[in-house]
Amino acid sequence: MTNANTETPANPAQEGWAHLTDRVLARISGPGTDKFVQGQFSQNVDEVTSGQSLRAAACTPKGRAYCITRLVRDGEDLLLSLERETAEDTVKHLNKYLMLFRGTSLGVLDSGRITGLLGIETARQVAGAATDELTRPGQVLSTDNGYLIRVEDDSDHCARFELWQTDAQPDLLPSSELSLQTWLASEVRAGVPWLTAATREAYVPQMLNLQHLQGIHFKKGCYTGQEVIARMHFLGQLKKSLFRVAFNGTEAAPQPGTRLIADGSAVGEVVNSVLTGEQQGEMLAVIRHDAASKHLGVDGHEGLQLEMRPIPYPVPEREQAEQADT
Repeated sequence: MTNANTETPANPAQEGWAHLTDRVLARISGPGTDKFVQGQFSQNVDEVTSGQSLRAAACTPKGRAYCITRLVRDGEDLLLSLERETAEDTVKHLNKYLMLFRGTSLGVLDSGRITGLLGIETARQVAGAATDELTRPGQVLSTDNGYLIRVEDDSDHCARFELWQTDAQPDLLPSSELSLQTWLASEVRAGVPWLTAATREAYVPQMLNLQHLQGIHFKKGCYTGQEVIARMHFLGQLKKSLFRVAFNGTEAAPQPGTRLIADGSAVGEVVNSVLTGEQQGEMLAVIRHDAASKHLGVDGHEGLQLEMRPIPYPVPEREQAEQADT
């Protein structure tokens, strides 16, 4: 499980590296690679280049995300990251569509590995001074050790990177190894969600702020779920989105899918949560815009104290909702 209920609390002040054992690498290869991805994911595959990696979602026909991933060019192939918990189901589902593309395949790389890097000095241990070329999220640097990708900084302005290796090598960073929980806490602070079995197919990508994380291209052609996603965007129908919330007063972080309550009614759900200290932590939760300023509780966690924290990127849909309510 990627939800931190029994793990050692994360230390948000640390810099270093962590093997992201909650994720796996997969490869799409063959003559139909780009056409297949273009028809199944929310990203314009033409904009995924050797120097640029972008996030994307794969959705049901009703526009509900069952996969949030990142796409990286590897020669003529595309690499993508999958949550280990749901990877088998995701690959199985995508392969139903892939059958239409003769000679094209999708499979998990057993030898692949993703490492999360916190801090610019940690990344420099991988790529040296060339690391400084990566100044914004999505930029990619090909190194002898794999692909170094700049991802979103967290709310403490800590630079964050991912190192993707298709053939895992011995650890290159012998010091400052961090726990997976520390990396996941940085994901929460950066406002970057991940899906679990409990939240798979629960949300349209915009509810997870994916449009603000380089994850949706609104001008590309048709893909599965595109009609619902485009309608929500162009008609201004987004009524709830992803919020960052601190909590304290519990030894167990709320599970994904747990309801948030206001005035006796459900107004949202926990998407991800992680402990960051004794009886305290942070979560990402999808919450209705008209309820975000109310007194919130977590179902089954009486006495849990919640406090809104800023997400380190603008979400203009919320501002529009606030203006409409005034």
